[in-house]
Amino acid sequence: MYKRNLYIRKITPFLGKPVVKVITGMRRSGKSCLVRLLIDKLMADGVNRGQIVYIDKESYEFDAIHTYHDLAAHVKAAQQNAGGICYVFVDEIQEIQEWEKIVADWSGRHDIDVVITGSNASLLSGELATLLAGRFVEIRMFPLSFSEFLTFNELQKTETPEAFKQFLYYGGLPGLHELGQLSDSTFRPFVAGVYDSIMLKDIVRRHQVRNYVLLEQVGRYIFDNIGNLTNASRINAFLKSQKLSVGVDTILNYMRWFADAHLTHRLLLYDIKGRRHLEVNEKHFVADLGLRTAAIGYRADDIGGMLENVVCIELLRRGYRVSVGRIGELEIDFVAERDGMKTYIQVAYLLPSRTTVERECAALLAVKDNYPKLLLTLDREMGNDYEGVRRLYLPDWLNAVEEGENTGNICNI
Repeated sequence: MYKRNLYIRKITPFLGKPVVKVITGMRRSGKSCLVRLLIDKLMADGVNRGQIVYIDKESYEFDAIHTYHDLAAHVKAAQQNAGGICYVFVDEIQEIQEWEKIVADWSGRHDIDVVITGSNASLLSGELATLLAGRFVEIRMFPLSFSEFLTFNELQKTETPEAFKQFLYYGGLPGLHELGQLSDSTFRPFVAGVYDSIMLKDIVRRHQVRNYVLLEQVGRYIFDNIGNLTNASRINAFLKSQKLSVGVDTILNYMRWFADAHLTHRLLLYDIKGRRHLEVNEKHFVADLGLRTAAIGYRADDIGGMLENVVCIELLRRGYRVSVGRIGELEIDFVAERDGMKTYIQVAYLLPSRTTVERECAALLAVKDNYPKLLLTLDREMGNDYEGVRRLYLPDWLNAVEEGENTGNICNI
């Protein structure tokens, strides 16, 4: 198994500590693999196999564990032979009824160390957040970054231009790369299966959706409009033009459920001058571009939105709070915030002329504070930075993210 070192680094300091480790993320983004890597690490560090309890709720072996009572009994029986700290790993814990009750009981104890994974953003909402206040850490997991995509496919950075095209098309679902060389013959059935699994298990079954066709139409609209400002009213107007009748409240529910399943990520519009988030419009980005290709196809004309999608997911992966910036009538693709610092980022396909550079930088230069401003592009012939705006070749910035992780500097290359 390939070691996804970013996530291992994030969770390792908390192993053996009296806090619940919660790994969240979309189905098939690598959570189960990370759990197995953590188990291997514990055993390499001298932990006995008898101290480790692993429950995979997608495996038939654990089908009998339905409720938190079943889970508690299973772990209690394993503790009898542990001979020390019992390390409990529960994969896709949302499949166990009222699981939060026993996990809350385990939190803060020194004889049980708990790691759980889940595919729904509401995992840490409501009662659990109250019960575990201050006693859990969340590690958000994403499909492969571009840097990881290169590693998975044993590609060198000298192969970046062609590899980046493949990344935009195939996306970064880790399981895809266990099927041999990337090709449509393996890509489409695999990714379509992942998409259907998310839709059916995490949305339709969970929320008792009756009109699957309508749900899918809303999903296709969101996938087709990555990088564009949208809202439920616009989607409603589009559906009416397609002779489909639905209420705005239903569309809002669908949009929220897509985000809860980590299938999409919602970015609010941020008024830079007013320093407040606006509820009128927002942008939605897909968790993995391969899912978009499988759902609506690949169109080269959508390159602008796809590039924004890549940057959005990379920023979220690095732990930034991300918004869409608005200053006057001008839009900034991303306002990234972390540790009290901001970076303003604009994404452009090519910069064929000085006029294009000026247009892309206009919104960035309208911001009068001293936080960094960054222009990411696929244009290698960029020239120098412009009026204090740093210009970078997007794949180089993506490849350098691991170094930036250590320094906290989003502009590092």
